[in-house]
Amino acid sequence: MTDPIQFRYAQPEDVDQIVDLVESGYRGERSRQGWTTEADFLQGQRTDTVSVSELISTAGSLILLAEQGGLLLACAHLQRNPIYAYFGMFSVRPECQSAGIGRQMLSEAERIARAEWGVAEMRMTVIDIRSELIAWYERRGYLRTGEHQPFPYGDERFGIPLRQDLRFELLCKRL
Repeated sequence: MTDPIQFRYAQPEDVDQIVDLVESGYRGERSRQGWTTEADFLQGQRTDTVSVSELISTAGSLILLAEQGGLLLACAHLQRNPIYAYFGMFSVRPECQSAGIGRQMLSEAERIARAEWGVAEMRMTVIDIRSELIAWYERRGYLRTGEHQPFPYGDERFGIPLRQDLRFELLCKRL
């Protein structure tokens, strides 16, 4: 029998594991094991220890972790705002993708936003060329807003773009 997935909030001692998980899900050859890779249009880092540490220590911010049998499977950042929660830095271990872990993680994040923070909406931004990822969120009730934000070209903290047409689209869901 498989251990159940456990959710908890990240602590400072989790930072290195979180950075490794996020990098493995989006960048480099390891990320190609899953379907969420950005390796075809972004190189470089997705996050770093300083950024993750700041997210953990900032008021109104948390990193949710999903573990099974002591193994870190997934993470996501939640930022509390007065009327909505922002959802980001969502990553599932590449070899565990397509096993339902992402759905469980998203559901738990929505539960926290609604039940513990009392907000009625979840928002996120997704690189708009990620049609398969946007479709995944749409199947879970997220709506495309048509609102776009520029990609931070020139800021290598977010990666080194291999294309010049990257931008983010805002997705929203009523909770």
